[in-house]
Amino acid sequence: MAVCAVGILATILINAGMILAARNYVYTDINAIPQRTAILILGSQIRGQKLSPVLQDRVDSGITLKEQNKGEKLLLSGDHGQRYYDEVNAMRLYVLANAPAILEEDIFMDHAGFNTWDSMYRARDVFEVRDLIIVTQQFHISRAVCMARSLGLDAVGYGINQDRFKGPSLRSWQLREYFARIKAFCSIMLKPKPRYLGDKIPILGDGRATWI
Repeated sequence: MAVCAVGILATILINAGMILAARNYVYTDINAIPQRTAILILGSQIRGQKLSPVLQDRVDSGITLKEQNKGEKLLLSGDHGQRYYDEVNAMRLYVLANAPAILEEDIFMDHAGFNTWDSMYRARDVFEVRDLIIVTQQFHISRAVCMARSLGLDAVGYGINQDRFKGPSLRSWQLREYFARIKAFCSIMLKPKPRYLGDKIPILGDGRATWI
């Protein structure tokens, strides 16, 4: 029982510590967000080429940040590990259809952003990002910011309002996030390499080089 109690206390402390560590870098008011070079939009589920409500909110928020000149480039990071499951191209097509003022060369795609850690690591080591705004929901943003900053990135986060996701779905995500922060703590301590790295594609170049 004592071992279980210590384990439970450790998970609580990890979660609280991660939230507290990120809070000075997390914004919910889009107008207060400082400018950065890259706007990193983290992937989520799709059906065909249709974005899930969670992902659509992220992409819409990234578009707004870009249109308000909060960042120079969009970096769309998600899962394209299977031929018929492609989050990043679905995101790109949505941006092109809904934000015609955004230049094509300003849209970068990270096809191997299989999880939050991989997205941050690859942003730094593949795309040579040094400063960025991370776009995701409030339940996820603290973990994402802590991971990015642990890798030396000058990262701030936009915690998107999630009030429209109520009930069992939101509680499920929040519970999952509780345990995900523990895994994130291990990643921060051990610094594992992502599944794929590859050639460098500087974020200040032409994003169309990443279109597949």
